[in-house]
Amino acid sequence: MRGLRWAGGVAVLAGAAALVGCSNEPDLVEVTGTVSFEGAPIEDGAIRFYPADGKNPAGGTIKDGKYTATKVPVGVSKVVISGAKVVSKKKIYNTPNSPEMPVTAELLPDKYSKTEKTGLTYEVKRGSNEKNWELTK
Repeated sequence: MRGLRWAGGVAVLAGAAALVGCSNEPDLVEVTGTVSFEGAPIEDGAIRFYPADGKNPAGGTIKDGKYTATKVPVGVSKVVISGAKVVSKKKIYNTPNSPEMPVTAELLPDKYSKTEKTGLTYEVKRGSNEKNWELTK
């Protein structure tokens, strides 16, 4: 009988330890949505979520106005969104018939694209998260 109680006690303690261990693991979810600037979808860009509690940021790419950010911690995050615009073209080689590549610059104002200046925030919740961003100058 004493052995049975001891085994039961060990099982309870192991279960409690497992629960405590789980509570230290951050809840990571996916956030999806769209991003537009001045009414037009951002063709190429990136989105990053910086948790207020200092945990690792997470993010994803923006393609044709749509994004999916994975492994985003649950809680309030500062959000940084950047987009690329083609400003010119540059020859790849210094020859007359060289192919050209696009030269890009930041499309969005600093208030969206700079970590230290962004005013964007989002509360990431457990489960499904969808957030559409309609940005203006």
